[in-house]
Amino acid sequence: MIPRRWKVIQTVREKFTCRDCEKISQPPAPFHPTPRGWAGPNLLAMIAFEKFGQHQPLNRQAERYARECVELSLSTLADQLGAVTQTLKPLHRLIEAHVLAAERLHGDDTTVPLLARGGTKTARLWTYVRDDRPFAGIAPPAVIFRFSRDRGGEHPAEHLKDWRGILQTDAYAGYNQLYDPKRKPGPVTSALCWSHSRRKFFEPADIECNIRRGKSAKEISPIAFEAVNRIDALFHIEREISGQDSAARLAARQRLSAPLVEDLERWLRSERALLSKHAKVAKAIDYLLSSDRWPGFTRFLEDGRVCLSNNCAERSLRGVALDRKSWLFAGSERGGHRAAFMYSLIGSAKLNGIDPQTWLADVIARISDLAVSRLHKLLPWEWNAATPQVKAA
Repeated sequence: MIPRRWKVIQTVREKFTCRDCEKISQPPAPFHPTPRGWAGPNLLAMIAFEKFGQHQPLNRQAERYARECVELSLSTLADQLGAVTQTLKPLHRLIEAHVLAAERLHGDDTTVPLLARGGTKTARLWTYVRDDRPFAGIAPPAVIFRFSRDRGGEHPAEHLKDWRGILQTDAYAGYNQLYDPKRKPGPVTSALCWSHSRRKFFEPADIECNIRRGKSAKEISPIAFEAVNRIDALFHIEREISGQDSAARLAARQRLSAPLVEDLERWLRSERALLSKHAKVAKAIDYLLSSDRWPGFTRFLEDGRVCLSNNCAERSLRGVALDRKSWLFAGSERGGHRAAFMYSLIGSAKLNGIDPQTWLADVIARISDLAVSRLHKLLPWEWNAATPQVKAA
C-alpha cells in the first residue's frame, strides 16, 4: 500500500513591460474548477464522494487530512461543497430531465434530522428512480433526490407537477394528489409494492425473531406463514422473467401469476372473515385487500413494465440510512438541498456502473470548457463509453 501524496501547484504570473509601447503583459490565470478556488478537481471530487458516497462527515475528513499535515477547516470544506454544487448544476438539470422523461418511476422517501431551534425536526429526502432494465428498456438508469422540511403530500405533487406515467410507491397517502382524476396534465397511475405487503405478513411469521425474543416458535401465525409462501411464489415468477420485454412479461404474468393472485385474494378474504379486527394478521390482510389499494397491487398484471416491488427506490436510499449513522443532522435547509443534489449525481453514477469519484473529478475538470450542446457527453451513461479514452489521456 502506497500512501497518497498531496501536491500544491504554485503559479507565478510574472508581469512584463515594453519600453517601446509602454504596455504591460501577463500570462492568463490558470483554470479554477470553482470561482476563485484553490482546490483541484481530484480533491473536490474526493471531498464530495467521501461525504455522500462513503458516509464520512466533513469533520472526520478534516481530522484525517490534518494527520497528513494538510490543515483544512470544516467551514472551508463546506464552502467547497457548495461551490461544487453550483458548478455541476447544468449536469444535474440534464439528469433530472432524463428521469422525468420516463413513463414509469419508482418513488420513496426517508427521514433526515434537520437542525432547528431547540433541537432537531424530522425532514425528508425523496427519491425518484428511472430504471427500465427489468423490462429490457434501452434508456439508461438514473435517480434524482429532493429535500423537504416535512412529509406533506404537496411535496411529491410539486416534484412531479408536470409528469404523467406509472409511479411505483408504497401506500403512503401523500401521493394521492398525484392520482386525482382532475389533476393537470392528467392523473398518475399507481402501482403498489408487494414487498411492503409481504413484510406485514412476514413479521408475525418470523420464527427466528420469536426465538430471539424468548417466545415459542409455535406462536407464529399459520395464516401469515401461508401468505408469505404464496407471495414468494409470485416473486419467483418475477425473477424468471426479469430482463424480458414488457410484452413477454405481461404474457407470462397472465399465464402464471394471475391465477395465483386470484387464488390468494379468495383465500385471504375467506380467512379475514374469521378473524378479529384487532388481530395483527387481519391488519396485514386489510392493508393488501383494501378497495383503494388492491387495484394498485394488481397493476403488474395489466402492464409488463410494472415491477412487483418498489425495491429499486429503497436501494437508492441505503446510502442515506448509512449517512444518518455518521452525522447528527442536516445543518440547514440549504445543506439538505445540497445533500439531495450530490446524492442524485453519485446515485446515477452507481446505477450506470462507473466509479463516482473518478467521474466527478473528470466532470469538474471539464464542465466549464464544454459548450452547452456537448454537455450531455458528461452524463454517466455517455461518459462510460468514453472512459478508455479518458484514462488514456
